[in-house]
Amino acid sequence: MAQNDDFQEEIGNNHIGTSAVNPIRKDAFDLPDEQKIESIKKDVHNILTTLGMDLTDDSLSGTPNRVAKMFVKEIFGGLNPSRKPKASTFENNYKYGEMLVEKNIVVYSTCEHHLLPIIGRAHVAYISNGRVIGLSKMNRIVEYYAKRPQVQERLTMQIVQELQIALGTEDVACTIDAKHLCVNSRGIKDIESSTVTSEFGGKFKEAQTRREFLDYIKMETKF
Repeated sequence: MAQNDDFQEEIGNNHIGTSAVNPIRKDAFDLPDEQKIESIKKDVHNILTTLGMDLTDDSLSGTPNRVAKMFVKEIFGGLNPSRKPKASTFENNYKYGEMLVEKNIVVYSTCEHHLLPIIGRAHVAYISNGRVIGLSKMNRIVEYYAKRPQVQERLTMQIVQELQIALGTEDVACTIDAKHLCVNSRGIKDIESSTVTSEFGGKFKEAQTRREFLDYIKMETKF
């Protein structure tokens, strides 16, 4: 048992993902949100009490409920498939055939190993195969997959796969540059380091197309 605990600790401390899909149980959505909030509220109350906090204090008395609502409705809301954004696409009537890049999409996610924030930017691109997608939908897809316990590699892959399905093309790319507070604020406490991940599909696997994408995201936006 101790060896298994050591193995699991090593995976978590080294931020290793064990699956390309989020490990979600089949009965994950049998309980309605309000019941989940009530259950989590009790657990948070127990954690704080065990740590020695006085939950009769006005500043702390509402914390279990706030945390429970935040978990279910906000930072882990992307676990629920009912919240998945509708990725509406449209015919490319203007025949735009070059790369489209949406850069600097803000990423707020949560490391699944320590439940600490991941904060960064995603840069997403695609080349139309006859369909185009609304710009805000790209932001919403990033947000949806970010709002769950995550590892950055999986998040990057999920964004690309979702856009490939929506657009009917393999020609999609995503790069994420993010800080992990489980590295920056605990453990090694390296406040300067960030993590960069990329996923390239279709034409983006070609060196010239990939370089064009990477050059675009380095451009300074002035307005």
